[in-house]
Amino acid sequence: MSSHIGRGDFLGRTLLAAGALSVAPRAMRAGGQPGVERQGPRRKIIVVGAGLAGLSAAWELVQAGHEVTVLEAQGRAGGRVHTLRAPFSDGLYAEAGGIFIHDRHAWTMHYVELFGLELDKVVPSKLDSRAWVRGRRLEVKRGEPTNWPLDLTPEERRLGRDGMMDRYLGPLVEEMGDPETPDWPSASLEKYDRLSLADLLREQGASAAAVELLSLGFQDNLGDGAESYSALNMLSQLVDEAATKEVFTIRGGNDLLPEAFATRLAGDIRYGAPVTRIEHDDRGVRVVYEQAGSPTTLAADRLVCAVPFSVLRRIDVSPGFSPEKQRAIDELPTTSVTRVYLQSRERFWLAQGFDGSALTDLPMRGLGDRTVAQPGPRGILESFRSGVGARRAAELSEPERIASTLDDASKLYPDVREHFEVGTTWVWDDDPWARGGYIYFKPGQMYSIRPHISRPEGRIHFAGEHASTRPGWMQGALESGDRAAREINAAG
Repeated sequence: MSSHIGRGDFLGRTLLAAGALSVAPRAMRAGGQPGVERQGPRRKIIVVGAGLAGLSAAWELVQAGHEVTVLEAQGRAGGRVHTLRAPFSDGLYAEAGGIFIHDRHAWTMHYVELFGLELDKVVPSKLDSRAWVRGRRLEVKRGEPTNWPLDLTPEERRLGRDGMMDRYLGPLVEEMGDPETPDWPSASLEKYDRLSLADLLREQGASAAAVELLSLGFQDNLGDGAESYSALNMLSQLVDEAATKEVFTIRGGNDLLPEAFATRLAGDIRYGAPVTRIEHDDRGVRVVYEQAGSPTTLAADRLVCAVPFSVLRRIDVSPGFSPEKQRAIDELPTTSVTRVYLQSRERFWLAQGFDGSALTDLPMRGLGDRTVAQPGPRGILESFRSGVGARRAAELSEPERIASTLDDASKLYPDVREHFEVGTTWVWDDDPWARGGYIYFKPGQMYSIRPHISRPEGRIHFAGEHASTRPGWMQGALESGDRAAREINAAG
């Protein structure tokens, strides 16, 4: 997520705005595991998709001595890790896709170290922020209660937003265990999958006003909001949040990570090569893809399918997958994401004692400073919209999206228009090779379809954030790529 694409605050930690400190990469190989070592003869492998999942699978298989061909529909590698540098000035950049790396994201940290990339440490801001709720602008001061214009109970008002998160969800997070273990989730957690997050908050005793407030921010960034997704889906994300001690971004832009893979795999990647058909049997696989407008075929021993299910639905597969796998492909939903970026001539919010972030119930939803680790006086404020709000914004033209975001942002930070220079937007639903931002699970789906997502189908193996223990994260994509490579290597 995010991305999670667009992080919020939980258990008292705020990451929407932060300062930067240079640190040296210090990861070990994930779990202390060695690289993939080839078992049996050298095999021919096709990898469909050059996002982080496909790149990491290809890298590990090449290192093991296999012959790999990566087919990528676009003219770039990285998929939903995409850094925007235009139209910004002074070398500024912003992430259209994944932003944050947690210290416990071992696969991401491993590859950052392997490729010699530099990290910037994200630290919680000590400045105040703002909020807009029920038509009122509020100052959210560190360590002081916020007078939310909602009918909270006296106890909820005393606890504050973070305290309510602790009260209603903290004990449940402790029940979760480790979502990265193979046998997770246990049968005892199924009750949380049957409920939406909003249902669970109500069951835990939260008032209607508390549910409304706690549904804003990070909790709003899955699916169509807290009423739409499995409570277990969010609780598993909060396990990662609660256990994280340090957070990083890649200095110079997160796309440096897929670029590092792609540079080393350059001879193995074919760009502008969208796959239209996959054929498979017990002897091998064959794909049909477009190259320069003409259909081309390629045969191999096995295949890694590292494209989102939202894209896989449009690829012919013969013979068809098992009913369980096909149901997962057909029914797994994807969160709509639209992002709007406003370049400011000065980071005026800092001089005013604010971090540039905002929590809102406006169409803009949230606001954050995305250039705190970057030099110079200019800054970029980002509005992250998901779900219904993202789809509504996507229906507007880009100038209209920028104008509406300026309208909303000026309610929080009135000086934004005076300092605004240029803006841009990114709509993941409009990307034909993504068709959405990241997956989520509706109530009941973590037990009904999740077990079938990453399971191989004959000689076809599956990778991607959707086929991982960390959906929505770069970590999940990389983890899934390594898993798929190991499956292939062990298959003989």
